[in-house]
Amino acid sequence: MPLETLTIRTNGQGLYEFTQDTLRFVRAHAAADAVLTIFVRHTSCSLLIQENADPDVQRDLNAFFARLVPPSDDASMNYIVHTAEGPDDMPAHIKAAMMPTSLSIPVDKGRLLLGTWQGLYLFEHRTQPHSRQIVLHLDG
Repeated sequence: MPLETLTIRTNGQGLYEFTQDTLRFVRAHAAADAVLTIFVRHTSCSLLIQENADPDVQRDLNAFFARLVPPSDDASMNYIVHTAEGPDDMPAHIKAAMMPTSLSIPVDKGRLLLGTWQGLYLFEHRTQPHSRQIVLHLDG
């Protein structure tokens, strides 16, 4: 079954869309009926299927998760022990534990069955730039 690894370079916290790369992968392998599995190979970022029409959705998601899990140097996070890699590290692990690190999407007649406004995103939870690997696997 077809397998590919995408590399996404991030510039800090935020959502990074990779829908077009995934569509290219699916088209190139012309899967008739299949399931696409998407997996991120890291513990401080996650994957989302989210609206890709209004950038305010991304802004609001970033703001929500920043409020929900602030940096470990915030007074509300004084219970955090894992701080060796900076105040964003353990909160990034917490966010990744709350959100998916893999997704499954049906493919019908070689077409990814995303909704009209749905896009695929890597959600970077670290403040520093990173190079992230996302594995795409078609089965079927």
